[in-house]
Amino acid sequence: MFRAVLLIALLCLGAPAMAQTLGASARALPEGSALEGSRRGTELTLALSQAVPFRVFTLVDPMRVVLDFRTVDFSALPEDFDEARHVESVAMGGASTPGWSRMVLTLNAPLSLDVAAMETDDSTGEAIVSLALSPTDAESFAAAAGAPPGLQAVLLPVVSQAPPPGDDTLIVMLDPGHGGVDPGALRDGFTEADLILTFARELREVMRRTGQIEVVMTRDADVFVPLPTRVTLARAAGADLFISLHADAIAEGRAQGASVYTLSDDATDVATAALAEQHDRADLLQGVDLSGSDDEVVSVLMDLARIETAPRSRAFADILVQAIEATGLDMHAQPRGEGSFSVLKAADFPAVLLEIGFLSEGGDLDNIRNPEWRARMQAAVTGAVIAWNQADTAADALRRQ
Repeated sequence: MFRAVLLIALLCLGAPAMAQTLGASARALPEGSALEGSRRGTELTLALSQAVPFRVFTLVDPMRVVLDFRTVDFSALPEDFDEARHVESVAMGGASTPGWSRMVLTLNAPLSLDVAAMETDDSTGEAIVSLALSPTDAESFAAAAGAPPGLQAVLLPVVSQAPPPGDDTLIVMLDPGHGGVDPGALRDGFTEADLILTFARELREVMRRTGQIEVVMTRDADVFVPLPTRVTLARAAGADLFISLHADAIAEGRAQGASVYTLSDDATDVATAALAEQHDRADLLQGVDLSGSDDEVVSVLMDLARIETAPRSRAFADILVQAIEATGLDMHAQPRGEGSFSVLKAADFPAVLLEIGFLSEGGDLDNIRNPEWRARMQAAVTGAVIAWNQADTAADALRRQ
């Protein structure tokens, strides 16, 4: 079964695949790769020798789906790798951006990008990239198409190259929850997926303007990203911190204000358990089974890695709560919680889940739609990241002594 790879575990297990690094070129593997189409849509499955950052966007005149990888050797793929009925041709080679490789699917009919995902095999380090496209109309295709400005902001998934060694820039992975076939919470015609994406895009710019933070995102469009893929993208980007963003709804009881969660084996209360169940269920929409247990050795190694990362996650969560409170924004009655959220289960970097509010409460929805409120929340989150990084750096220096 394919799922997010734990780098530290595979290194300890001596997996030969990890002799390669994420910065090295990957090879496209003919076995396991396919491009297939039917009346219902088109599916691309691309097997790679290792996980690499990648991005996806669409273009018009002619209609194309563009996949950029950092970097992939496509030479082993067969020449007839273009048998999907809605794909006129497939071109593979170098991209215009140095250090990237490109695959271009030229379409003969408009298709909507529904799913883009990467999953990694635990034992080999090999990766599977999956794209699912469905028929749409020409106007919708054109509205969603367009090359990202400077190829910096991209549709999905997005992973930018990590700063060079020695750079003090902090890499933060923002994870806008839900997307695509999973809209998340719904209220008065608004979806959590859309509201949170807007918030994340604005937060990215606020963080970047500090000159101290580089931001990457698990999605930059209304498309579905499986939960394991979100963690894999963070790992491939060399993320120093992972922040999953949500604005859920509680079916029973009242919930209002912001709250911050860290990983726990068991949810701390009924409401937290319900939220964790909602987030995990989103992944089941695409048939990804999260219920299987890890190999015993890998599980032990993950627990060992969390001995360091778990306290760092909790430290950031506490600073984040303090920063939001200091800004005068509403907090949940229990602003700090723990839960078994899948996106927080990576062992090799600190991670938190931030509920900026709850769509089940009208007041929170009004806040999330208010640009001034969002700016205050974004300033609080950015300030918390900088404060945590300073404290974490100082603590790391003490640990090294």
